[in-house]
Amino acid sequence: MSHPLPPESSITALVGHRFPGGRYTIAHWENTLLTDCTGAEPLPDGQAHPIALFHVPFLGGGTSIAELFALGQAESDLSIMIESYDWEFFSPLLENLEYDISGGITLAERRDDDGRIYDRIRFDFELADSGTTAARSTITWHFTRNTL
Repeated sequence: MSHPLPPESSITALVGHRFPGGRYTIAHWENTLLTDCTGAEPLPDGQAHPIALFHVPFLGGGTSIAELFALGQAESDLSIMIESYDWEFFSPLLENLEYDISGGITLAERRDDDGRIYDRIRFDFELADSGTTAARSTITWHFTRNTL
């Protein structure tokens, strides 16, 4: 089934969109489960496993993967291609420490790769402790467009 191509202007207008933001605390039990799922040993001194940066930005930033799909006007769950998930850690994430989380869309553009049309959207999130950035998550997805 073919879907109409969203107007390019509706995609490029996403740049500057901000998520509500909020706070999030990685609980000990949550860190234990995440660590177990990766098969890793617990980190010392209450450090959270880095994999927490996969979901904490969404939960604390006041958004969800479903909202990201909707903002990009995904044609289906199968129309999303991951370009990258980049994580930067400026200090270890810690259990039981409340982080301020902010995020938004910093890039939204239409691309045509030899007739394969897609929209490239980048979502950036920051986790801060007392105003100092602890980590950054940059997610870039391609929203493929079926133009048949």
